[in-house]
Amino acid sequence: MNLENPSQENLKIILDELAVRLDVVNRTIMDPEDYDMDKYNDLKFMYDMVVQKGRLSVSESQAFIEELREVRKSK
Repeated sequence: MNLENPSQENLKIILDELAVRLDVVNRTIMDPEDYDMDKYNDLKFMYDMVVQKGRLSVSESQAFIEELREVRKSK
C-alpha cells in the first residue's frame, strides 16, 4: 500500500486507519468528503506519527483528534 500519492482512496484509507488507532467514536468527523486534498500531506504526516508511535495515551489521542478538526473543511 503506497500512501505517498494524494488520492481520494488514499485519504479514505488514512482517515479510516486514524479512526481505528485513535478510537474515534464519532466517525462523522472522519468523512473524507470533509477534507480538502490540499491537506493530504498534513493528514499523512499525522497518520505516520500515529503509526510510528503505536500506542497512544488518551491525551495524545485527544490532541490528534483536535488537530483533525483543525484541518477539516469549514462548514
